[in-house]
Amino acid sequence: MVHDALRSQFERDGFVIVRSFLDAADLAELNHQLARYIREVVPRQDGSHAFYLDASRPETLKQLHRMSVDPFFEQYRRHPLWQTLAEGLLGEAAEADDPEWFNKPAASNHPTPPHQDNYYFCLQPCQVATIWLALDRVDEGNGCLRYVPGSHLRGVREHSVTSVLGFSQGISDYSQADRRLEVPILLEPGDAVVHHGNAIHRANGNPSPDRDRRAFAMVYRGVSCRRDEAAYARYRAAFEQQHQQVAASASGK
Repeated sequence: MVHDALRSQFERDGFVIVRSFLDAADLAELNHQLARYIREVVPRQDGSHAFYLDASRPETLKQLHRMSVDPFFEQYRRHPLWQTLAEGLLGEAAEADDPEWFNKPAASNHPTPPHQDNYYFCLQPCQVATIWLALDRVDEGNGCLRYVPGSHLRGVREHSVTSVLGFSQGISDYSQADRRLEVPILLEPGDAVVHHGNAIHRANGNPSPDRDRRAFAMVYRGVSCRRDEAAYARYRAAFEQQHQQVAASASGK
């Protein structure tokens, strides 16, 4: 069950932290399955399933998408603990998209641009919640998430193309005034932060010489959501253009 206080904070701020969301046993099992997926499944997929900072160096793996190709992660989309949290915060039945994995490898200066997830999803009403689970200790020393409280209540800001693979669009006019409002999210392994689809968030790079910043996430869409197909087509066109440019640059073309 989701406590009223948790939902009230989510509705007010656009994000909420859930400490020890996964216990030690569940976290160990998820880490085991992720290691198996990276070792056995990723090498068999095309380039759209995995993004690297440097495609010639497997240790620079930064994002995994479309993980439902694997039976374990297809089933994990219906995990009752995750489902209950998402539906309790959204106040309606919801369904998870494909699970995703994110990393900021140690000593990598690759920030995540300020953005709103629903700019990518194009769903109305924005009954969308992302559950972002820390797999490592996450703090300001290795690129923690940073949110602008209440930003989900002010609509979707203008976005433009970025050079960051996996985040094709970022907020165009993000300012120092926005940065002064940011709240850094400090998490231990097994903690989760849940954010609204319109919550503005970003992250710095990871300057730590020896600590990765790994996370596992699922996006939940309420049953009331409908996609704006024209807006989504524009986003997908920008994403495909960016992906092709990055791929061409990596291959030396």
